Amino acid sequence: MLIERTDKEVIIRLPANIKWEDLELLIRFIKYKENISFSQARQEDIDELAREVNKQWWEENKNRFLKQPQYRRAFKN
Repeated sequence: MLIERTDKEVIIRLPANIKWEDLELLIRFIKYKENISFSQARQEDIDELAREVNKQWWEENKNRFLKQPQYRRAFKN
C-alpha cells in the first residue's frame, strides 16, 4: 500500500488482489467520514432522530413480526 498526499488530494494505491468487499467497506467509511465532517448536528440530536425513526419503523412493521410464532413468544405480554 502506498499513500501519497498532494496539495489537492490524497492518493491511496492498493494491491490489485485486495478483496472487493473490503475495498467497498473502506470507501463507504471514507464517504461517511467526509459527509459527517460537514454536519453541525450534536450526538444528542442524532440519537433522538434514531429513536424516532426506529419507533416509526416498528409501528409500521411490527405486525409482520408478530404474526410469526417465534416472534409472538418473544413479544408476548
